[in-house]
Amino acid sequence: MTVSAYLLSLGCAKNQVDGEAMAGALARAGYTLTEDPAQARVIIVNTCGFIEAAKEESIAAMLQAAQYKETGSCRLLVCAGCMAGKYARELAEAMPEVDVFVAPGDFADLLRQIGKRLAVPAVSALPAGENWYLHRRRAAPGHSAYIKIAEGCDNHCSYCLIPQLRGAYVSRPLEDILAEAALLAEQGVQEAVLVAQDTAGYGLDLYGRRSLYRLLESLAALPLPMIRVLYLYPTDIDEDLLRVMAAHENICDYFDIPVQHGDDRILAAMNRRGNRRQILDKIALIRRYLPQAVLRTTAMVGFPGETEESFANLLDFVEQARFDWLGAFAYSAEEDTPAAALPGQIAPAVKAQRLNRLMEAAAQITAAKRQAWVGRQVRVLTDGPAEAEYGPGWYKGRSWAEAPEVDGVIYFRGENLRPGDWAPVRITGAETFDLVGETL
Repeated sequence: MTVSAYLLSLGCAKNQVDGEAMAGALARAGYTLTEDPAQARVIIVNTCGFIEAAKEESIAAMLQAAQYKETGSCRLLVCAGCMAGKYARELAEAMPEVDVFVAPGDFADLLRQIGKRLAVPAVSALPAGENWYLHRRRAAPGHSAYIKIAEGCDNHCSYCLIPQLRGAYVSRPLEDILAEAALLAEQGVQEAVLVAQDTAGYGLDLYGRRSLYRLLESLAALPLPMIRVLYLYPTDIDEDLLRVMAAHENICDYFDIPVQHGDDRILAAMNRRGNRRQILDKIALIRRYLPQAVLRTTAMVGFPGETEESFANLLDFVEQARFDWLGAFAYSAEEDTPAAALPGQIAPAVKAQRLNRLMEAAAQITAAKRQAWVGRQVRVLTDGPAEAEYGPGWYKGRSWAEAPEVDGVIYFRGENLRPGDWAPVRITGAETFDLVGETL
């Protein structure tokens, strides 16, 4: 008897990769995956618990899924991912509708528990120690793929729950990542995006030193036209890494370096390694090795104790650093984090006002940076048609300077292009975040 399963993944790209690995493990074990939760005997919610809003979304998704026990075919509701890692006991008491809790990344336990509860053989087609990520069933577009290179985090920023949700930092073996990347290349992937909570820390636990440069050097030898790295802790970017990136054309000169703030007192309260001067020096080092490097960052406003002077220092820092892309959010007090107990919590209205001011300042910098692209010729990876935005004959895509899902895009005229096709494009115009062009 075949058993149908429905999987919903919430949250970040790292969780998305885990969800795809879960789907692959289920398929390899003989379960039938369905897109219709009403038809599924097993419903799995791969939860996110990073901030309060994510927790609320995850709980709402599980409550909605539980309804299919009454109105659909569901006989087993599984909570997986971040919330199962930290809140299993509390959720079990508050939500008896949930039958099974599976810690993040424990794909073997997922199969064991489902098999036991439904009296289905739980023997996976994957032997113990197998590379589970080789059998991902990817939900993302076929031409671009995230590759998760590590689990967990050891940084213990005072506002962040990730070490509690996902555990200590654990790098995946280099050979496992290379095997996955080689398979993705065979499947036609044009862009590989490396993700982890802290990609710059890759290899320290396995090899005794940060080894992202070694990983990138090996990946660059594969037939992957574009390799991108996200979530680089700024102080851990070193010259070994920069030399490798400068030496290989298929590694994007793109640096996603979440700095969180530009005031030394706030950075210290956040328990962030490095100060303002060190971060600015690291940005200067990046631009010395790679003059055309594109930089993305993330900043937080309204952290406890942030005064108008501290916020002004953040604005000044952003002006000095001149990031191409900046994402910002207001501080959210998360339970069980040191920051939640700090004095000087900021009023929501002040946080909102500072967030608007920061985003306005960042948008002006981004607009100026994008305007400088006008007249350039770039190689664009086609993501799909843009008829809804611009009309027939228009497409949208990205160059090495735009990461998927978080940055602007390039709209361009073209003919007979499919997702994953490359197109030479001349940039003819710029909006605040997006570029406009035409194929050559």
